[in-house]
Amino acid sequence: MSDPVTPDVPPDAPAESEQDAHRWWGLAVIAMAQLMVVLDATIVNIALPSAQRQLGLTNGNRQWVITAYTLAFGGLLLLGGRVADLVGRKRTFIIGLIGFAAASAFGGAAENPTMLFAARALQGAFAALLAPSALSLLTTTFSNGRERAKAFGIYSAIAGGGAAMGLLLGGILTEYLSWRWCLYVNVPIAALAVLGALTLLHDRAAHREVRLDIPGVILGCGGLVALVYGFSEAESHGWSAPLVLGLLCGAVALLSVFAWWQTRAPSPLLPPHVIGNRNRGGSVLTMCLTTIGMFGLFLFMTFFLQNILGYSPLRTGIAFLPMCAAIIIASTQVAARLLHFVPPRLLMGPGLLLAAGGLYTLTFIDTHSSYAAHILPGTLMLGFGMGLTFLPVMSVATSGVAPKDAGVTSATVNTAQQVGGSIGTSLLNTIATTTTSTYLASHLAQAARQGGLTPAEKARIVATGTVHGFTVAIGWAAIIMVVAAILAMTLVTARSPRRGEESVAV
Repeated sequence: MSDPVTPDVPPDAPAESEQDAHRWWGLAVIAMAQLMVVLDATIVNIALPSAQRQLGLTNGNRQWVITAYTLAFGGLLLLGGRVADLVGRKRTFIIGLIGFAAASAFGGAAENPTMLFAARALQGAFAALLAPSALSLLTTTFSNGRERAKAFGIYSAIAGGGAAMGLLLGGILTEYLSWRWCLYVNVPIAALAVLGALTLLHDRAAHREVRLDIPGVILGCGGLVALVYGFSEAESHGWSAPLVLGLLCGAVALLSVFAWWQTRAPSPLLPPHVIGNRNRGGSVLTMCLTTIGMFGLFLFMTFFLQNILGYSPLRTGIAFLPMCAAIIIASTQVAARLLHFVPPRLLMGPGLLLAAGGLYTLTFIDTHSSYAAHILPGTLMLGFGMGLTFLPVMSVATSGVAPKDAGVTSATVNTAQQVGGSIGTSLLNTIATTTTSTYLASHLAQAARQGGLTPAEKARIVATGTVHGFTVAIGWAAIIMVVAAILAMTLVTARSPRRGEESVAV
């Protein structure tokens, strides 16, 4: 029998009276914390040029402002999820908020590159505590019916649109205040979330039967760190670089041993039944593939709007707002209403195909494209498709899990999203740069044989080649979205919550 989307109420779920009192205010607190974590994945991107000038970052080491965060975040997520199960989700949530705020303040006050890199790594480490505890709190607070779909719709809108919103907020803060406020802004947000968590969120008892799997921590976290680091280094060094090959081979080896150990460990870090469930495993895989295409687009559209169309950082951020709005509307007003009546795959599949169609339309942009006619339609389609997809993916991936595994399950979903983003950024960027290099080598050599080029003609060829690289990479992103749609339609067989409840009643 296929698993229904909505699980039975967990043994440690709060009583109905307690849920009625504070659950929606609690959702606001959870959403605020999740938004802070997602924003920080992109908000620093726009501030990076200013930080580089003020702190004296080199072109070679500036990437660590981004990499230090993604490395710690992606590498420690599984550990963070298990810690939440071990010591309690609310406690871990508050610790993550306080630590994230402190690390942000430290980074905002950085006087040299080392301080900034260390602060970003600390932010990533505390985000690895915060993100899975936030999602598992949501899972256990909203345990059934339409309210769960509505709550996940709000959460999914934040998870999908937060990265694009980070680009807008980063542009505003950098342009009107300072790059340092891209980090300082987390302090008041975290303070408000801590106050809300203390007063509105119900604690969940720690599961004393959970034990920390130390060999699993070393193997799993080590493998994820090597994987994320390898993909991030591929951007600058190329896929054939010894460092990149060594990291990726090491990641495969560590994660293979990790998978073997999890079948034998007395208290596994990632219990095989969590990921072995067909619906859950299909949803996690879908999440990973989806973020590959989405994060790749953020990278290319940011460069295209600023370097080709000449947009300012603020105007670039504003250009992403319609896509954010489409994600929010699709998640909260469409997917949240339909999920209670239709199987999740009937939202995932069409949503991913719509997103793929949006990406496909963006393969036709060129150096003369306008925002309204060529960029806006594709990004709206992508946003609406992502809004239809994220809600059922997260709902199915976190449904039917024993309370003692809620944290690590949530961490698995976040890991898929983080690793997918890292793969998408590096893989698609490599495709774009390789395609551009091939184009320029061919066209510049041809022009040289025909008598040379003026500076203006050379600039035109370079711009055309750059956009050609973008469109080829976006085309691959569209193909990946289609593959994700096929996998979602074939692997995820869960029924709608209403059908699940009817089968339980029978």
